[in-house]
Amino acid sequence: MKTYGILETCLYGNNLNELADFYKDLFHFKEVARSEGRNVILSCGTSALILFNPEATIKKGGMFPHHGTNGPGHVAFLIKEDELPKWKELLTKNNIEIEKEVEWGDGTVSIYFRDPADNSVELAPSTLWDNLGKKLLSF
Repeated sequence: MKTYGILETCLYGNNLNELADFYKDLFHFKEVARSEGRNVILSCGTSALILFNPEATIKKGGMFPHHGTNGPGHVAFLIKEDELPKWKELLTKNNIEIEKEVEWGDGTVSIYFRDPADNSVELAPSTLWDNLGKKLLSF
């Protein structure tokens, strides 16, 4: 038996509307579901990005196990390496500061910035993680 990838990942923020708008506007993710005050689910390729309100998800009971975190999380989105300059341009155009640009020693470069809830967002090419990303891009 084995797993085949990540089906969903999540980030937390208190203002779900602002957070969802950020990802929908910047990445053109589509909203597929919403539980008012608790979460917004966005499609992201073959996966889902779930935006949770930590105050709601920490409560025990309900359909799902309680969970949550305080403070910024991290997510990395797979991009095509030759599109990195276009992403930088888009971020600048939208007044989103690039917090850090990391060169990984093999020529691979990724960039980091923050979403409205202060989560760390990374854009990374398929050459990161021993070319695992190339396999993901071929789906």
